[in-house]
Amino acid sequence: MSPGMRPKGTAAELERRRRRAVALVQQGYGIRQAAAMVGASPGPVSQWWAAYRRGGRHALDPKPNLGRPPKLSRRQRVELVRMLRQGPTRHGYANELWTLKRLAELIQRHWGIGYDPSGVWHVLRGLGWSCQKPQRRARERDENAIVRWQKQDWPRIKKRRAAGPQPGV
Repeated sequence: MSPGMRPKGTAAELERRRRRAVALVQQGYGIRQAAAMVGASPGPVSQWWAAYRRGGRHALDPKPNLGRPPKLSRRQRVELVRMLRQGPTRHGYANELWTLKRLAELIQRHWGIGYDPSGVWHVLRGLGWSCQKPQRRARERDENAIVRWQKQDWPRIKKRRAAGPQPGV
């Protein structure tokens, strides 16, 4: 496993592995032997053993992985949602289509916080927003005319085609 990579397994499974490795060392197995028996490298097993000796059994408890702290505060994220709901034209864009690039620009302009568009995507997902593809429909689209055509004109055209070519048409 590469350095810095988190091993596979749930927090509970990884904790069991740490505790098993420490128990094996307590029983007299060497660090390398214990590591091989639990499927770990000797380095981490040595660290677990040292942590156990310093802090007891609680030193092997899972620790939350908080990750990088968010660039936008909670208040700023609430404000961002309000801005999203206002729509892009309210913020100077030519049409009603939010893009990740536009949102990165908006965040930079409003708070001076730089985001890569992919980072904006993570922010949006954290806010419960998802990617939406706009429907391509003409603004002049008349839904009633479409329904009327489907019910009246199309059946008539379909019948005419089934009957064969019409003379003079």
